[in-house]
Amino acid sequence: MTQKMRRVVIASAIALISGTASAAGTLIYCSEGSPSGFDPARHVTGTDFDASAETIFNRLVEFSPGSTQIRPGLAEKWTVSADNLSYTFTLRKGVKFHTTPYFKPTRDFNADDVVFSFKRFTDKNFAFNKAAPTDFPYASDMALDTNLIGIEKVDPYTVRLKLKTVDAAFLQNLAMSFASIHSAEYAESLLKAGKAQQINTQPIGTGPFVFKSYQKDANIRYDANKEYWRKGDVKLDKLIFAITTDASVRYQKLQKGECHVMAYPKPADLKAMQTNPKLVVPSQAGFNTGWLSYNVTRKPFDKLEVRQALDMAINKKSIIDAVFQGAGQVATNPMPPTQWSYNKNLKDAPLDLAKAKALLKKAGVSEGTEVTLWAMPVQRPYNPNAKLMAEMIQNDWSKIGIKAKIVTYEWGEYIKRAKAGEADTLLIGWTGDNGDPDNWLGVNLGCEAVGGNNYARWCNKEFDDLITTGRATTNQAERVKLYEKAQLIFKRELPWTTLAHSTVYQPMRKEVQGFKISPFGLNSFYGVSLK
Repeated sequence: MTQKMRRVVIASAIALISGTASAAGTLIYCSEGSPSGFDPARHVTGTDFDASAETIFNRLVEFSPGSTQIRPGLAEKWTVSADNLSYTFTLRKGVKFHTTPYFKPTRDFNADDVVFSFKRFTDKNFAFNKAAPTDFPYASDMALDTNLIGIEKVDPYTVRLKLKTVDAAFLQNLAMSFASIHSAEYAESLLKAGKAQQINTQPIGTGPFVFKSYQKDANIRYDANKEYWRKGDVKLDKLIFAITTDASVRYQKLQKGECHVMAYPKPADLKAMQTNPKLVVPSQAGFNTGWLSYNVTRKPFDKLEVRQALDMAINKKSIIDAVFQGAGQVATNPMPPTQWSYNKNLKDAPLDLAKAKALLKKAGVSEGTEVTLWAMPVQRPYNPNAKLMAEMIQNDWSKIGIKAKIVTYEWGEYIKRAKAGEADTLLIGWTGDNGDPDNWLGVNLGCEAVGGNNYARWCNKEFDDLITTGRATTNQAERVKLYEKAQLIFKRELPWTTLAHSTVYQPMRKEVQGFKISPFGLNSFYGVSLK
């Protein structure tokens, strides 16, 4: 072997070990942050779901890639009773759970796995829940924990789910990440070994990729599931998440070929990306909203006049120009314009510093009052630069005598503390999960969502009655009327300042084939290959 050949062999080996984009059959995704864990039921962010639900798990029904339409998943078909309270699912046969060094299944997927996965939501005395206590924020925010009153194994491949009240979006809800199906056999083995919490760190699913390893703030490694039940969905040998919190560094890696797909580009980099012959940058209107949440249980934010003052002091247009740089629009509603039932009659209060000062004075808030303003540490579709946005809001509020201290934490800690109500004001947002209005109004603003995704901790009976009725109504025209009224109450009470809807851009190298932008802001690799 010549010296030159030795150098080539050594370089190739280094590339394979380090997981660079040159490894054959290996796709590297430059993700934006570390997941909090790998049990989709207990988490709420896209960062968590990309790393678990979109790779490792399946659900009874699923969204077609790049679409809001549902398709059969682990359930081949289903029927709904005439009263819309009973759903009977015929399960898919021959589906294999992952085999890993820490678990080797002895049977295929069946009804026991569905029963286990849903009983976690509804039975606080369930043995596994006692051994691995946790919250299930999505299930509780959507009232699934109380509305799902029957989980029946009809036979090994038939399951019936019964509801207390009609839920018009029930099937769409079951397609969401939190409703992923776990292995009951694996859970039982963890329970016997006294290691129930391991379900969040060493996951077992039926999905297209098998979990291999995780190094926090570094990488997540997966192998292709060669026994995957939906043929054609797995076209890679390996998948690596290269966790890269800085958008500029993600872009550098993409340019160098150190990753194939990157999350959340900086708006300032888009023009250069679009002219790079090695890259493609598909885009679509974002199904998202970014906002500033006011914790209405903390003074002085319990007073409407204070929320009104802070809201009308924020220069939204300047934020759109500086933070989104042409890739966003001002938000007036708690949902995007593409969501059916969007109320077109809502208007923002005009920017008015003098009136804002007068409102603060009326509320008894003195000049120089200090508040905390939390800024996310990661980029999201609805907020590409929370630090800059927070600095701009901080400057706007200083003009009316409010001193805002900017606070941030690691992403998982940020969400945990926000749910606990520790923030005064909080930059956050949402990308729709299922195409239904309740996924915006109920999940983020409903009374049942306090302690979950309702970071404002706002509970308004008039509003809550409307969305609860809307959830139980199957006539879409009637639902539209209810949700339009609910949005009027939201705008009147101002638990948030709505800020922006963004356009979503997904930069990738040209050799990536088959990647589809999710309307829900998730990143999955079904059917994705490298040319």
